[in-house]
Amino acid sequence: MLVTNENINELAWDKMDDLLPAIIQHQDTGAILMQGYMNKDALKATITTEKATFFSRSKQRLWVKGETSGNFLNVGQVLADCDQDSLLIACRPVGPSCHLGTESCFPEQKLTQQNFLSQLEQVIDSRKNDAPEDSYTAFLLAKGTTKIAQKVGEEGVEVALAAVAETKEDLLGECADLFYHTLVLLQDKNIALAEVMEVLQKRHKK
Repeated sequence: MLVTNENINELAWDKMDDLLPAIIQHQDTGAILMQGYMNKDALKATITTEKATFFSRSKQRLWVKGETSGNFLNVGQVLADCDQDSLLIACRPVGPSCHLGTESCFPEQKLTQQNFLSQLEQVIDSRKNDAPEDSYTAFLLAKGTTKIAQKVGEEGVEVALAAVAETKEDLLGECADLFYHTLVLLQDKNIALAEVMEVLQKRHKK
């Protein structure tokens, strides 16, 4: 169930003394970032401000994730499970989500290969402010759209050639190069990978 301020009271608050566990998931990569607890006021604040807000059981008060560190969790969607006694909240994090400084409180988890593309997209975005001599990605971005588009064209041709005249390993390497350079081009044009995925999803439904 999609949770809104209008249906908060429909959740099963009585099961856990007016607290529900809230699992925070990265909106783009699918990674589980952390888990906390929310009462009605925390959930209302989360939905209204679009910043993940929890109830601290130790301090007995509301706290906004990032209120001291600046590492906020920007909320995209709040869902309740089939029993309406737990929450899944899709967020885009600003900085590390764990108080230990790691991206997630579950750093050992492995992302699916598909979701790794979203992680790579974020790495490419983070390279925008790097020095070109230290980062190939920064070098490409500094060259501008024409150079990046040229590289995408070259890699596309190399994929086609590898498919008909080279080994499987060569084809895999060329495909990886094409995916990478395409992600760089999307970043240059300020287009999110999610927008491309949305187009694919719409075509799939036809």
